[in-house]
Amino acid sequence: MKFEGTEAYVATEDLTVAVNAAVTLERPLLVKGEPGTGKTELARQVAAALGLRMIEWNIKSTTRAQQGLYEYDAVSRLRDSQLGDARVNDVKNYIRKGKLWEAFEAGERVVLLIDEVDKADIEFPNDLLQELDRMEFFVYETGETIRAKVRPIVIITSNNEKELPDAFLRRCFFHYIRFPEPETLRRIVEVHHPGIKEKLLTTALTQFYELRETPGLKKKPSTSEVLDWLKLLLAEDLGPEDLKRDGTNALPKLHGALLKNEQDVHLFERLAFMARGQRG
Repeated sequence: MKFEGTEAYVATEDLTVAVNAAVTLERPLLVKGEPGTGKTELARQVAAALGLRMIEWNIKSTTRAQQGLYEYDAVSRLRDSQLGDARVNDVKNYIRKGKLWEAFEAGERVVLLIDEVDKADIEFPNDLLQELDRMEFFVYETGETIRAKVRPIVIITSNNEKELPDAFLRRCFFHYIRFPEPETLRRIVEVHHPGIKEKLLTTALTQFYELRETPGLKKKPSTSEVLDWLKLLLAEDLGPEDLKRDGTNALPKLHGALLKNEQDVHLFERLAFMARGQRG
């Protein structure tokens, strides 16, 4: 069971090595990288390539680790007891299974994605250490222990918004998805926009990398954003000559796909103003 990428996902050699190493070691794969570099999509493509079902747990700032195991709805049970409902006799009727429980009882190997773990409270990763290590947890309300029938492939993503605890990091196999080199990005574009004209692609990617390297940029555009930009260029039937910028306008065509805040737009407007001043 080896992951080698898919037709829809260009995986670099170091990324495929990381995925397969985590599977072999039976440790969670912790994937970090800029937003929009394909971390979440990696889990979907690993599942597709290996023919496995994927269970996705999207983490929010309010998510607690316990929700991944189960939640006991004591309020509903109290209400039902007041109404004389027979369901109250079985506590299992008031236990909602979480994503880890779902993955543990699947009966076959699944891919469990814990997406954007750094959004949650700093204690969140530590609260899952034992469960991810032992692949089991105890349900106090019923007195049963839930064990993984088949160990899932666990992929955890982080946008690097906050540091993760050392104890958590020790239990993971780590991989950082670097922003793709031009040649890799060309391969990614070919997957999403097959047959794009070479001259347009070269001009667009040159401009894109120049934009990314502009000093003072608050948010560098990501892989997903350059794909959106190219989609718009193709939809508008723009050619390489249409992408030319001069001193009067430093902003790229359809820049709203690439620049996502007013500070960065103003930065390019200032650059254009300075360029005009130097010429004058």
